[in-house]
Amino acid sequence: MGFVIEWHPSPNFSSREGRTPIAIVDHITAGAFPGCQDWLCDPAAQASAGYIVTKIGRIIQLVKDGAKAWHAGVVNKPSWVLYDGSNPNLYTIGIEHEGQPGDTLTPIQYQATLWLHQQLIKQWGIPVDTDHIIGHYRIDSVDRANCPGSGFPWTQLFKDLKGGSVVATPVVTAPVVDPDLYVMVKVRTSKLPALQAACASMEVACNVIQLP
Repeated sequence: MGFVIEWHPSPNFSSREGRTPIAIVDHITAGAFPGCQDWLCDPAAQASAGYIVTKIGRIIQLVKDGAKAWHAGVVNKPSWVLYDGSNPNLYTIGIEHEGQPGDTLTPIQYQATLWLHQQLIKQWGIPVDTDHIIGHYRIDSVDRANCPGSGFPWTQLFKDLKGGSVVATPVVTAPVVDPDLYVMVKVRTSKLPALQAACASMEVACNVIQLP
C-alpha cells in the first residue's frame, strides 16, 4: 500500500545546524484536523512538526526533513537514553497524529503512519528499536506524559516495522488536495459492501453510481 505525502509548509522551522535525524518522535495532536494543522503553521504558536497523519490517512508534511521542526524542544525529566543535552529537535523528526491522548489510531491512519515510518527509516538509516522510535513523553515526562498516549500502537508498530508487513513504495509529494475533491473508483458489485464500510470508517462519503 502506498500513500501520497502532501506539502503544506509551516513557517515554524530553523536550521539543524549540521545535524541529521537519528530518531523519530511520535506525537498526538490533542486536536482535530485541520485546526491542528493551522496551529502548527501559525507563527504565534512557535511549534511545528515534520508531518501530520490524519484520521482518514492523509500524510501532510509541514517541514522538510533537512530542517529543524519545533516539536520537542522542551526537555523535562527525560528518559530517552539518546538525549545528548542539546535541543532534541536538531536530531529528530516529529510525526503528529490527529487525535486526543488515549485515542487509538484509525485503521487507515495506522497504515499511513506505518508507511511513513518505513520511508523515514529507509531515508535516514534509523534503527527500528525503542531508542530510535519514541514517544514525546520520553523527552518531556512531566508536561507531555500523555503524548502520544496509551492508545498508541507501539507493540504493533514495532512488530510491523520489523516484519515489513507493508511494502515500502517511493515517496510522492503533492500539494494539499481540495477537501471537496471527488474520486471515482470502479469496483465489482461483490466488493461494494467492503468499500462502503471502509469509507464509513474514514468518514468519507461514498456515493454509488451504476454504470451501463
